[in-house]
Amino acid sequence: MPVRTTAPEPVRDEPSGDSARSGLFRASTAGLIAAFVGFSSSFAVVLEGLSKVGASHAEAASGLMALCVAMGLCAIYLSLRSRLPISIAWSTPGAALLAGSAGTHGGFAAAVGAFLLTGVLVVISGLWKPLGRWVSAIPKPLANAMLAGILLPLCLAPAHAVKSDPAVGLGVILAWAVVGSVRKLYAVPAAVVVAVVLIAATTHIDTAALGPLWPHPVLVTPHFTASAVIGIALPLYVVTMASQNIPGIAVLNVNGYHPEPGPLFGWTGVFSLLSAPFGGHAVNLAAITAALCAGEEAGPDPRKRYRAAVVAGGAYILLGLGAAAAVAFVNASPPNVIEAVAGLALLGALGNSLTGAMADADHRESAVVTLVVTVSGVTFFGVSGAFWGLGAGGALYATRQWQARRAERAAAADAGPEAAARPVPEADA
Repeated sequence: MPVRTTAPEPVRDEPSGDSARSGLFRASTAGLIAAFVGFSSSFAVVLEGLSKVGASHAEAASGLMALCVAMGLCAIYLSLRSRLPISIAWSTPGAALLAGSAGTHGGFAAAVGAFLLTGVLVVISGLWKPLGRWVSAIPKPLANAMLAGILLPLCLAPAHAVKSDPAVGLGVILAWAVVGSVRKLYAVPAAVVVAVVLIAATTHIDTAALGPLWPHPVLVTPHFTASAVIGIALPLYVVTMASQNIPGIAVLNVNGYHPEPGPLFGWTGVFSLLSAPFGGHAVNLAAITAALCAGEEAGPDPRKRYRAAVVAGGAYILLGLGAAAAVAFVNASPPNVIEAVAGLALLGALGNSLTGAMADADHRESAVVTLVVTVSGVTFFGVSGAFWGLGAGGALYATRQWQARRAERAAAADAGPEAAARPVPEADA
């Protein structure tokens, strides 16, 4: 899959040695910050999601490590090959989908089978353009409403944490609010740091109970079930493409980079396939952290900002080596606190999804139906509410569209040919 690209024009002045070193320093700093923000802001969501679909502690650590390594290698490969700042992230909306599920028949092996199928679908989207167009054709109000329904229960976690442990819960929320008022990008990482400090200070953690702190890859034999395919693979594919890959391309375009989307989608699918047998659910183009590596924070010369994405990739690989330690600490911590951090990390995504779902008044009712059914958690035949929410909203959306077209045809028929032949009155002088 060749990557065809266009990038902003290079700076005209030949940089001096000091300027070149400064540019490299800025690129390295931006890459390290992007990796830290990307990891710390949503690793709790990933662990929660993997646990909900049946992963053991060892399998969750393996999945987190596999995602980090896949993200890092994919970012390094694509950035060096294209000389563009191609930032890669795990699918946070996909992890939220898993975290909101009630498990699946067949356990984690069935979930891994769904992860593999998701990777295949993403690869096909890169190779076969009609599939990507079909995903883009899903009405945006419905796609946003489904994502909002997935995120809403998780975003209630901060309130539950305050109820169960007011001191720790309020401390985490206060750190998030204060830092976010100064620099929104660092709000969730600050909440993570405060949560770690408060948990260490208020909770007795037996170091012997933490288990191994070095990650061990766990190879899971996939099992394919209809309920996992419909309830996990298809919604995971939709939210990954609609909420990550497509916005990721938009962020690059805004910053003056115009890569061909298909090959990038295809390669993220390939690395998703490589991580899936070890428990990774999906990797994709980054959106939020992509702005760090593609913007001026990564250096004055747009042609050299790819170095920021390369550094971020290397940092993700190193963070992956600490996956087991992260899982051990999370498992030894009060669950409400970690869930609160995950909920805070998803508040922005929830707000954007609700705005997108309700923006079009003509289709607001269909979006509300999608949201309500998804939030309800209703399951039929082992298939999660996300699928049924999109199906219910889609049925109402199609019905309303059919009614609108029927009304237009009826109005045109009532007008008759005389209306078309009737002269238009002249405007008053």
